[in-house]
Amino acid sequence: MGRLGSGRAHVEAMSEILSPDERQRAERFHFQADRERLVVGRALARIVLGHLLDIRSDEIQFCYNDFGKPSLAPAQNSADFQFNVSHSGDIVLFAVTARRAVGVDVEQIRENLEVDAIAARFFSTRERADLAAVAADQRCAAFFACWSRKEAFIKAGGVGLLRGLDSFDVSLKPDEPAMLLQTRPDPTEAGRWVIRDLDVGPRYKAALAVEGSICELKTLDWRPDPGVPPCR
Repeated sequence: MGRLGSGRAHVEAMSEILSPDERQRAERFHFQADRERLVVGRALARIVLGHLLDIRSDEIQFCYNDFGKPSLAPAQNSADFQFNVSHSGDIVLFAVTARRAVGVDVEQIRENLEVDAIAARFFSTRERADLAAVAADQRCAAFFACWSRKEAFIKAGGVGLLRGLDSFDVSLKPDEPAMLLQTRPDPTEAGRWVIRDLDVGPRYKAALAVEGSICELKTLDWRPDPGVPPCR
């Protein structure tokens, strides 16, 4: 996990390890905060992957599937590392696994959203019923818990919204653990995935989706020293 707010000079230094096309993409954002999220997310991915591969961060090469999901170039990925990045508010999450699909999502909780209306449009029938049963003072948090779990699973699949958000059910009640409850049209698919909540702070909900079982889960809170250049 990385955080924004380390200073514009440090973000600019982090952008130096990005590829030219990544920097160009960042420059297209109108708002500075959006630009910083992309820069920090991609830089964090490069730093972690560079450490795992024992190569310079700016030498990492990415390729993309038809839905825009990045992966390591095959020539650099003999260990079959797979990864995913998400950002919201001032939090940037990066998840990496070996030989299994992974998706991660973080959502800043916003109290002013019409969560019931959004759920009616995107959630499954079961999820809508479960959300309606949650006490009013807990419904917003339950909504974002559900949304982060669904997004993590969708992102792990790598096909974007080609898979409908209502084609599977996740848990969302405050007293339930994070879980993929049911998948359609293949009901056996749910048993091949694990979803875990990630604690990234009181104003956020975050989730991780991993294909297969989680043998070991390590979490790191990366807080760069503004006086030290990013790792190369």
